[in-house]
Amino acid sequence: HTHTHTLTFRRTGSKPKMATNIRAEEHKVTRSNRAEILGVDVKFRGCTMWFTGLSGAGKTTLSFAVEAELCRRGVPCYGLDGDNMRGGLNKNLGFAPEDRAENIRRVGEVAKLFADGGIVALASFISPFRADRDNVRKLHEENGLPFYECYVATPLEVCESRDPKGLYKKARAGIIKGFTGIDGAYEAPESPDVSVGANNESIDECVKAVCDFLEAKGILPSSSSCEVTELFVPADQVEAKTAEAASLPKLNMDKLSMQWLQVLAEGWAAPLKGFMREEEFLQTLHFNSLTGADGKVENQSVVIALPATTEEKAAMESAEAITLVYEGKDIAILRKPEFYEARKEERCSRQWGVHHEGHPHIAMLLKHGDWLVGGDLEVLAPIKWNDGLDKYRLTPAQLKSEFKKRNADAVYAFQLRNPVHNGHALLMQDCREKLIEKGYKNPVLLLHPLGGWTKNDDVPLPVRMQQHDAVLSDGVLPPESTVLAIFPSPMLYAGPTEVQWHAKARKNAGANYYIVGRDPAGMKHPFRDEDLFSMWHGKAVLQMAPGLKGLEILPFRVAAYNKVKGKMDFFDPSKKEDYLFISGSKMRKLARDGEEPPSGFMCPSGWKIVSSHYQSLAQQ
Repeated sequence: HTHTHTLTFRRTGSKPKMATNIRAEEHKVTRSNRAEILGVDVKFRGCTMWFTGLSGAGKTTLSFAVEAELCRRGVPCYGLDGDNMRGGLNKNLGFAPEDRAENIRRVGEVAKLFADGGIVALASFISPFRADRDNVRKLHEENGLPFYECYVATPLEVCESRDPKGLYKKARAGIIKGFTGIDGAYEAPESPDVSVGANNESIDECVKAVCDFLEAKGILPSSSSCEVTELFVPADQVEAKTAEAASLPKLNMDKLSMQWLQVLAEGWAAPLKGFMREEEFLQTLHFNSLTGADGKVENQSVVIALPATTEEKAAMESAEAITLVYEGKDIAILRKPEFYEARKEERCSRQWGVHHEGHPHIAMLLKHGDWLVGGDLEVLAPIKWNDGLDKYRLTPAQLKSEFKKRNADAVYAFQLRNPVHNGHALLMQDCREKLIEKGYKNPVLLLHPLGGWTKNDDVPLPVRMQQHDAVLSDGVLPPESTVLAIFPSPMLYAGPTEVQWHAKARKNAGANYYIVGRDPAGMKHPFRDEDLFSMWHGKAVLQMAPGLKGLEILPFRVAAYNKVKGKMDFFDPSKKEDYLFISGSKMRKLARDGEEPPSGFMCPSGWKIVSSHYQSLAQQ
């Protein structure tokens, strides 16, 4: 890769004889078998991406950055670097033409084995001679393996200005002879599969170019692990579909079902194409995931199905399509509806661990009909609630566009259903700092309060949004690196099961990182004086959950009010007497009683909004 040895290092002795008494043995394990074990799905992704260019062009920097991105997306890969290979397998080779050819031949054989094993081999070598590179390509093609060439076309003057090991300087001084690009030939690729570096592109731009190419070739799954598709009717079909909907049998939805329809329509639950059919219902209940026809596993831990009564089933089960109606308005067409038993007790026991009407979401479910209906959705128009908050209801596609506009190189999501206090802000700032330490330049926070149904004693959405705006206006969280939006899902209070749903949905919206704390989506037991879920199981389960590849979990440190410092601080168990924990219920009691929290707990403008709300309730 680079000239770290002098040209006096040579192989000696006569040329070794070729082995003749050999026979290639066929593997009993197929490439598909390897793919099932190694990859993100059952697709075989083994190939070689060969990075070629002058010394100092940035080949290894690029290949290792691509390696990191592939690992993030769950694709097995390995970077083969020139210096590393010459320090081991090829340590007996110098830089004479025949040694350079043998160096590339050996590396080509190693890359072929990696590729045959289902691994993406990322080889970064000067490999100056076209014939040597073509031989490696031919080796792969003869074995039915993809080989792609990436020309890192950084101009010679740029490479020479970098000169990290001083090799160009030595070559110019005549200390090194035959140095590629100076007095040694470099035969640039005539038609590389990818070409980067000629226009001073950033490393991120180069990584994107390589990954976009691998995506187009089907080697690399999309940066969002499943294709997030909205279920809205195309504009040129709305008139016809609206007329069709008017003629179909009609099924009325309640507000909860309407909220789930919005979740489905906008792509939060992709790859679901509509309300769950029975097979999807069973996969969700028993596996917390969905397995596609291609074998790809996507997390889906909560049931999203449409309730129906026995009378509605009898009237519509033979229909090819039905219209879903909310408050007298046709909302969507459900194609090929499939009715099946609701199995409420089994569903509740598996999703919540209890079957009891004292749980507020279960209480709603038990009032629904005894049937569920699934089918593909065609939604006639974007969902609007006209409550003054629609501007915050950004779809996954809109959020991705906003992150791109802000030049985010990482997105970390925080789910909440309470007002933001300074402990939250401390945690989110800590997460940002950790991402910057990882090498990100502009991580953006998705502050994402849940905006669907919540239980009666939770802080209402309009109050929370007003408080969140105040937190941003006061600079408690930096507005330039924070996107405030509403997540339209209803709340289930299903603990470790539900927290997977919260994470998966944010992944569909473009988040790379998800913050999880203690007792996410938890609540009190409906008939015992204890919590329904262990406070730490949500965090533990989320880090083991299937179908969340590409999303890294950030367990948060516990923050509490430090009475000595007079502000929110990360909890130190060795000084626990210094800390005061202010729970959501305690915060609400302070607000109802007109009392002030300790100074430094929440920004004053934010507390005033929360307190005013509870004071008005007390007066009523």
